[in-house]
Amino acid sequence: MEDYIIRASAANSQIRAFAATTREMVEFARETHGTSPVATAALGRLLTAGAMMGIMMKGEKDILTLQIKGNGPMGGLTVTANSKGFVKGYVHHPEVMLPPSKLGKLDVGGALGAGTLIVIKDLGLKEPYVGQTELVSGEIAEDLTYYFASSEQVPSAVALGVLMNKNNTVKRAGGFIIQLLPFADEEVISKLEAKIGEINGITSLLDQDMTPEMILEYVLGDFGLEILDKSPTSFECDCSKERVEKAIISIGEKDIVEMINDNETIEVNCQFCSKHYHFTIEELKEILKKSKSKS
Repeated sequence: MEDYIIRASAANSQIRAFAATTREMVEFARETHGTSPVATAALGRLLTAGAMMGIMMKGEKDILTLQIKGNGPMGGLTVTANSKGFVKGYVHHPEVMLPPSKLGKLDVGGALGAGTLIVIKDLGLKEPYVGQTELVSGEIAEDLTYYFASSEQVPSAVALGVLMNKNNTVKRAGGFIIQLLPFADEEVISKLEAKIGEINGITSLLDQDMTPEMILEYVLGDFGLEILDKSPTSFECDCSKERVEKAIISIGEKDIVEMINDNETIEVNCQFCSKHYHFTIEELKEILKKSKSKS
């Protein structure tokens, strides 16, 4: 199944909802970063959330960044998404291995530990919007639910799941974000809370081969669900040699001179997609000229 996101509304537009299937995206991230099962689950959940939160933004050039900084062995995660639903991301320590949690599941919370969730929205204004909350559990879905309620004052239910095969490839990945709009009446609120309370985990729905449409029908079918649109989503990195060159210019003349004096080709790796970029001494000398002309 191709990865995609569904946007929907229900209860006469008192509820808005997003659901995604992201197996291909998460498997690509696993292969690219060589992530352990617990790191795959963590990154997969945040990539899925980033894709859905990305398409919530209106502007063509809007950029969303989700960062988790924890004191656990994984260290943290960074995911960036645009308003078209394309995402990229990486784990600080992709090799981390932990025994299963008490529930017998991948212990994402234990791998991340205590820390903070930071949401940065660059909407083309002078300053980006930055929201920050403490991690509630480190399991990511609960942390984003808390973020929406405390930072954006939007009551939300966030469910994110990554299911692994025995050979540690990704079997299923996806999730949903369901939000109550400010004018939602009490009956709709209590009915939705009861329905979400019945769900026995998103991975059980994904494991039944349920599509995003089927998942939203299962949760919101009694609320007059209306599917509004469907968008493709994938892991896409927009790095290039030109962008890396700009980054080298930004470190300053002194450091560039030191690189040239080392008399060796340098290699720069993109954190998001692990692509390697090489710069010869001659190229570094050209970069130094550009750096001097800008200073």
